[in-house]
Amino acid sequence: MTYEMIREIFNLCSGNQMRDVFVSEIETDDLDGYVKRYLVGTEISCEKSVNEDGGIVYDIVTDNLKQRLTFA
Repeated sequence: MTYEMIREIFNLCSGNQMRDVFVSEIETDDLDGYVKRYLVGTEISCEKSVNEDGGIVYDIVTDNLKQRLTFA
């Protein structure tokens, strides 16, 4: 299946609200498996949610690096 992926990398420094945003098209039949490549570090948390419009969102924190992956 083909998805549009939006990857947001948040800057957790106080006073700096900038973030990097990357948009790409990916092809996979296993989103959970695809997302695992972003789960690298010693302290890892990952929350998955599904929006009303069907978009799938993964909020990831790895060693104080916060990312959001949105698939549509």
